[in-house]
Amino acid sequence: MPCLFVDNLTAIDCSILDPQRGLIGASWAVDVKLSGELDQQSMVFDFSRVKKTIKEFIDREVDHKLVVPASYPGLTISGHQDLTLKFVDRHQQQIVHRSPASAVCKIPKRQVKRQAVADFLEQNLPQFLPENVQKLEIRLRREKQSGHYYCYSHGLKKHDGNCQRIAHGHRSRIKIWQNGQRAEQLEKQLAGRWRDIYLGTVEDVVLQENGRIHFAYRTSEGEFFLDLPASRVHLMRCDSTVECIAEHIRNFMQADNPE
Repeated sequence: MPCLFVDNLTAIDCSILDPQRGLIGASWAVDVKLSGELDQQSMVFDFSRVKKTIKEFIDREVDHKLVVPASYPGLTISGHQDLTLKFVDRHQQQIVHRSPASAVCKIPKRQVKRQAVADFLEQNLPQFLPENVQKLEIRLRREKQSGHYYCYSHGLKKHDGNCQRIAHGHRSRIKIWQNGQRAEQLEKQLAGRWRDIYLGTVEDVVLQENGRIHFAYRTSEGEFFLDLPASRVHLMRCDSTVECIAEHIRNFMQADNPE
């Protein structure tokens, strides 16, 4: 059967509620394989339309969302247009998230893994593909990265797009230079320090007590709220954009390592 392969069609950046690790950030590259009969253009699917169709679906359903295991017994979901999620992980740590429904992706599993998200896409995407496409296969993979990395979640309330959502995340490579040379030990320290961290902005904090931090803000998409254990949060006195994160890391690394 004729096949069309599209590697690196798009990328997914999201956060996940994980029973073991709590709130975690994730980044995956998306590879697609389409199998079917040739159409009148002698194509399985017009290449100019493949990326647009599939990327639009992924952007709408998964990317820059909080992806949750809807069948996990420690998760309760209430509401319709606005959802309130109460999640208790296996360590009895609670996370509360409130947002427009458009900021949440519900996967009918007890735990969200890469393959579960790929299965979700494979099951729901075909209705948007031409009839001659008989099989869709999706592979989600981590970008090959040597060295250290950290997974983080955050929200950018000033952003016009989906980055404004209070709990979306990334898997990010760490590169630190000290006196003109790579400082791998500092990279390792930061990776451990920020493992599965939430990078919060001080001005978004509405309550901080009893070992917990509450964040809240309003954007063009709606109202957002997040309640996390303080131990899972790193507070910044700036926005958590890539540029500001880099400057923030430099500043506290210089303070910790003045030489």
